[in-house]
Amino acid sequence: MQHKVIVVLVDGLSAEVAHTMGYLTGMVEAERGLYTTLSCALPSLSRPLYECILTGVPPVTSGITHNGVSRLSQHESIFHLARAAGKSTAAAAYHWVSELYNRSPWLALRDRYTHDEKLPIQHGCFYWDDNYPDSHLLLDGEWLRTQYDPDFLLIHPMGVDDAGHKFGLDSRQYRNQARRMDSLLADLLPQWLAEGYQLVVTSDHGMNEDLSHGGTLPEERSVPLWLFGDAFVAQWPEGATIAQTQLCALMADLLGIPHDKPAAPQLLKAAFMREVH
Repeated sequence: MQHKVIVVLVDGLSAEVAHTMGYLTGMVEAERGLYTTLSCALPSLSRPLYECILTGVPPVTSGITHNGVSRLSQHESIFHLARAAGKSTAAAAYHWVSELYNRSPWLALRDRYTHDEKLPIQHGCFYWDDNYPDSHLLLDGEWLRTQYDPDFLLIHPMGVDDAGHKFGLDSRQYRNQARRMDSLLADLLPQWLAEGYQLVVTSDHGMNEDLSHGGTLPEERSVPLWLFGDAFVAQWPEGATIAQTQLCALMADLLGIPHDKPAAPQLLKAAFMREVH
């Protein structure tokens, strides 16, 4: 069976703070979702980890090794895989995502609003200010969903990361920004689930007390992963762990499309997996 997929990539959300997000945690406690943590690839920086999540290729292999590497990806992303399988794609995301998979260099006047059926990301609302409001970005994503009905939609808010860079991991501003994101998702997830979407909610990296990230500290590397939708198993399989490099494969399996990405653990219902493979 093929499903439509929404990935919410909450930039800069450390697992240490993710547990304060009441709605998402409540969904898991009600056995309506799965939760685990994973350790991000290195370096724990944004652009390298967008590439890692969306292609399954770690930074030391992709060549996207720091935020200043400004070029198109040299690997197949989930957007490319979806388009090759005849699926439609969209993203409400930071402009680096557009620069990795659509066109580089990114030009605001040309690329801020993207609607081009020939591009890997066919429909996009891309922003460039780190303090672009999460509330606006979530509605950008919802507008793309309702207007274009994409099979794969990436929603990538930056507010949590921005608060972390300004105030640090152990700050009320950082924690409260995560709680605000939780409330924004509480407004949208019920509708998405009611319409049959499969949802992946995760982060690229965490945050430290130095107002930064990029290194190897646990608070920089440990990030949350929530999974929602009827394709997933009833509870997290005992002993199963997932790597950040396996998220692309998970997305492709949910979409029901062929891929050669590093395999994810058995997180999907057996009947669903038989139909996909």
